Amino acid sequence: MTDFILPILFCGVAFLYSSVGLGGGSSYTALMAIFGISFHIIPTTSLTLNLIVTFIGMINFWRKGFGRLDLVSPFLVTSIPMAYLAGTLKLPEGVFQILLLTTLIFVVIRIYAFKDLRFSFRLSGIPKWILIFGLGAVLGFVAGSVGIGGGVYLVPLIIMFGLGSEKEAVAAGTLFVWVNSLAGVIAKQAETFNIDFILPLAGAVIVGGFGGSYLGSAKYKAKTIQRVMGIIIIVAIGLLLRKML
Repeated sequence: MTDFILPILFCGVAFLYSSVGLGGGSSYTALMAIFGISFHIIPTTSLTLNLIVTFIGMINFWRKGFGRLDLVSPFLVTSIPMAYLAGTLKLPEGVFQILLLTTLIFVVIRIYAFKDLRFSFRLSGIPKWILIFGLGAVLGFVAGSVGIGGGVYLVPLIIMFGLGSEKEAVAAGTLFVWVNSLAGVIAKQAETFNIDFILPLAGAVIVGGFGGSYLGSAKYKAKTIQRVMGIIIIVAIGLLLRKML
């Protein structure tokens, strides 16, 4: 049953997330935890699927001229080593579940509580670089340890602090998630990579990723899509709490 349901769910997740430049790692990870997949292979699986979906997103958003290396590269300075470092850690299942639950709660808070803060702040000088390097390090660690690429946080923060336009932020998010997912997968190594489990899920997210990123790069209502994502994550939080308790 899991082999049938998960690909369908993952296709829908990839469609929604890719339409706003994200890989879907937060929902992939939550769904696998809820369905009882071994926590040893969850981060690597989520990161691999992130690689696929965000690569498709990069093609669609960057070829339309929204990509800015000068915007995303400073975040990568600290995120790449932290993603690799976190990927080498052997987390107990309880710690993994708590870290996952915490990140999902922050995603929901970001979507609903901070949705109206766009263009409210402008940073420059030292505060700007503290934000960039600090955020890169935190999101890199989350990517490597849990399998959530961090784009769901990075994209709105780029907009909120006036670092780039909405679609520039989305394009930056695709590259950010892709690079950190790659670092995490390399750190995890083959011992947590289950190709037989990943292949059908990869096929599902390719279908969803192409559809979502194509529509998102052309025309989409980002706020509506993110609210739907928020509802999905709230349900996932409830199911995960039930499983943990």
